Amino acid sequence: MARRTTRRNRAPARPRAAARKPRPAKKLPPSKARPVKKATRLATTARVRRPPKAAMAAVAAGKIMSAWTADEVETAFRRFAAANPDPRGELKHVDPYTLLVAVVLSAQATDAGVNKATGPLFAVASTPAAMVALGEEKLRDYIKTIGLFNTKAKNVIALSQQLLDRHGGKVPRDREALEELPGVGRKSANVVLNTAFGEPTIAVDTHIFRLGNRTGLAPGLTPFEVEVKLNQVVPERYKIHAHHWLILHGRYICKATKPACDRCIIADLCKWPEKTADAPPPGTAV
Repeated sequence: MARRTTRRNRAPARPRAAARKPRPAKKLPPSKARPVKKATRLATTARVRRPPKAAMAAVAAGKIMSAWTADEVETAFRRFAAANPDPRGELKHVDPYTLLVAVVLSAQATDAGVNKATGPLFAVASTPAAMVALGEEKLRDYIKTIGLFNTKAKNVIALSQQLLDRHGGKVPRDREALEELPGVGRKSANVVLNTAFGEPTIAVDTHIFRLGNRTGLAPGLTPFEVEVKLNQVVPERYKIHAHHWLILHGRYICKATKPACDRCIIADLCKWPEKTADAPPPGTAV
């Protein structure tokens, strides 16, 4: 018969163990340590790229706002024209088709990186028919150094076939027709219309978007809003080259980080409150 457990014959309780001490934090090797300084730099970059709050509020309210007077805009573009009378884009091409392909490949990539790939590519396929004959698989081999090359290869083959089927193998001089091509958006269409056909369009890329907001020349919450405002404020006689002047200025002078305000020919007109240096004499060449 099993012995009945009572309060008297119950085994004494074990003493409670002392509270565990927290383990010291594991020290990570330098290679895996959290990059505090790098994170700080990224945060600073984001702050610099953000459009001014006043500009964002004005656009959100539906106001068309430029901090520049008409005389200031005229002065700025007169200086751009004097410093660089015949500005050129940096994507290498020989005709509207090769320009179109280069522009499609340049999305989220540098012009220099695209040029390295398109040099050998255009040597074997510089027409829509030749590109379709090359095929998607072989095209990928030529552009594999460019970001998103799989998607871009599909788009280039598809747009080349569409040019053959609908436009006789020619690049159309029409925005709507261009934007119907795979991989071609408004910015790409603007580049082709301006560079290949001499249309006074302004393609707003990341450089122009930053410059328009930072300087107060053409603030906007989206690239389209910046484009609309630039078309409103830029004098007609400067629009044919405005696209290239602004892109080159944003790429090499009004950079995202460490803008070279000391070398900026429009620094005395710029409304950015955080200019890095006093403005040079008005009209000083870049």
